[in-house]
Amino acid sequence: MKGLVLAALIGAGLMGCASEPVQLQQNRSYILEWIGERPLMDYSHLTITLGDDGRAYGNAGCNHWFAPYTLKGDRLSFGKIGSTRKLCSPAVMEQETRFLRALEKVERWDVSPIEQMRFWPAQGKPLRWWLEEG
Repeated sequence: MKGLVLAALIGAGLMGCASEPVQLQQNRSYILEWIGERPLMDYSHLTITLGDDGRAYGNAGCNHWFAPYTLKGDRLSFGKIGSTRKLCSPAVMEQETRFLRALEKVERWDVSPIEQMRFWPAQGKPLRWWLEEG
């Protein structure tokens, strides 16, 4: 009987240690690490914030971007993306174009085993994000 009680207490203690599953958070900024199969250029700072009003926005590397989005469970999609119109170096502009095109193709999201957010297109590799600290 003592063994059964001890096992129950240990089990309850372990359940208390389990953390909540990582979820996609609205009104928090995420920083992009990879676009599909390629990492970002050094010193790039591409971001996304999913507002609770259905509008997403962030920095695309050179320009600020914005778009409506739909989030239902693990389904995620973006409407027509707009951006400011600054001109930067060709490499930065190429990366920005790849990012915005990839964002248009997003269909779902999930969390990787290392707790990184991933935005998946129908085919290919995901956009990979980290929650911005602070």
